[in-house]
Amino acid sequence: MLLGYNTNGLAHHDPLQAIDLLAEIGYRSVALTLDHGLLGPFQPDVARQLEQVRERLERHALRSVVETGARFLLDARVRHEPTLMTAQPRQRARRIDFLRHAIDMAAALGSDCVSLWSGTLRDEVPVEVGLERLAAALGPVLEHAARREVRLGFEPEPGMFIDTLAHFERLLRWVDSPWLRLTLDVGHLYCQGEMPIADYVLRWGDRLVNVHLEDMRAGVHEHLMFGEGEMDFPPILDALRRVGYQGGLHVELSRHSHDGAAAARRAFDFLAPLL
Repeated sequence: MLLGYNTNGLAHHDPLQAIDLLAEIGYRSVALTLDHGLLGPFQPDVARQLEQVRERLERHALRSVVETGARFLLDARVRHEPTLMTAQPRQRARRIDFLRHAIDMAAALGSDCVSLWSGTLRDEVPVEVGLERLAAALGPVLEHAARREVRLGFEPEPGMFIDTLAHFERLLRWVDSPWLRLTLDVGHLYCQGEMPIADYVLRWGDRLVNVHLEDMRAGVHEHLMFGEGEMDFPPILDALRRVGYQGGLHVELSRHSHDGAAAARRAFDFLAPLL
């Protein structure tokens, strides 16, 4: 397993300097959240930055994943919109195009996966209609992932249409593919009462392609610094060892960017001894 950090927790840093900083601390993987300043689809110099990021990752011998959870990248007014669940087909197509771009970035960087989620179902339709919509939207994304040989890590996210592993399992009855894997955020499991977390790791271990880490309290979706929540991490890490997981364990503290360098160091000092 490789201890990593998400660049959404260093949002006020230059992306290349953020990679340097994480390597200096001792991280071995980077979760690259595509955003306005980092490999976004609207940047005129994205090709040049892609080469710079690839060179920097290679220089530090860092693995990577590509994350697609930027808050206001596609809509300056509504967080995360549009998504794969947005009612208007033209708006859903914008999310699909962005995910294709993310897959292209991951292929060029040799990243372990592209991480994505469903989005929120904002119109009142039956669950089956929502599943049909999501399955249809995932179709072209999975086709592009297969062409580029990039795995997708689907992340159940509190408050979204697919919010739990139980609902992810239902989605797999509608759409399944060898390229559709799982991003597991262990804090989300704790927040929503999918316990014990180690049991879920053991059950889903063969589908894991990406792991997110943070501390959390039961029933509250707030990403906390380690030691400030209620979670017990040794059993979780032991379960990941038991399933033979060898990918990145990416700390996700997006609301700590105001103290990003110190937060990254604190998280490393907490987790490294456990590994």
